[in-house]
Amino acid sequence: MDKAKKKKLSNFFMMTLGCIFLATGVYFFKIPNGFATGGVTGIGTILAKITPISAGIWIWTLNIVLLILGFIFLGKGNGFKTVYCSMFYSAITYVLEFVVPLSEPLSNQPLLELVYAMLLTSIGSAMIFNSDASSGGTDIMALILKKFTSLDVGKALLAVDFLIASSSFIVFDVQTGLFSLLGLFSKAFIVDTVIENLNTCKYFIVITSKREAISEYIIKTLHHGVTVSKVIGEYTQEEKTMIHTVCRRIEAIKLRNKIKEIDPKSFIIITTSSEIIGRGFRSV
Repeated sequence: MDKAKKKKLSNFFMMTLGCIFLATGVYFFKIPNGFATGGVTGIGTILAKITPISAGIWIWTLNIVLLILGFIFLGKGNGFKTVYCSMFYSAITYVLEFVVPLSEPLSNQPLLELVYAMLLTSIGSAMIFNSDASSGGTDIMALILKKFTSLDVGKALLAVDFLIASSSFIVFDVQTGLFSLLGLFSKAFIVDTVIENLNTCKYFIVITSKREAISEYIIKTLHHGVTVSKVIGEYTQEEKTMIHTVCRRIEAIKLRNKIKEIDPKSFIIITTSSEIIGRGFRSV
């Protein structure tokens, strides 16, 4: 299997797993507690409380409507990934209503359930975003607003989500409303943190006299590029080579150990980067 197919398969797996995390957090923790933290899920949770229609059906219906609007106003650029994630996540939520029916929260600890709700949905959303996809919903509305208005889309969506979360004060109670607002404000930070950790890479600067052996290991074993330059140590006046390379976090320990094995006198600087854009890593 070539690299392109492996990457597509990896992205598909990441999107699918992200949808499962998202649906699990929504169904088991958000909906039973009335945590309306914005978006289609929040609207579905509110509407399920004031109508005889379940939250799963509302979420699925709203996502379908928004997808149709996306295709009308945005064209095919709406993307297969968004359609897949939106429908798969909605379908899981709907199926869970029949497979594991819930009439009340899993526990009598709403703060604990809010933590699980935000962790699971944030991890799921981050995995989906990291695969260059989205779960649809208000993301589609954001793209439509961006295309046809001069509104600050980020602020407009935050205002809408704030109204959705605030409505839980009226539909449910004060405690649920406060939890919903807390969840709304915490989600963005959790999603950003998870995405940064998923994309964490290590940047190596290696000063060595064994350039050939180290470069060969990086290129042939780790399959990453190498940039080199000649340097002179001011203290020793020795001429050596400075190697620049980047690798994924799981490769960093192997590379560090291999460098010290090849050249015990090498000088290594390792820094952390939250994102590397380029061949072998992420594309824009």
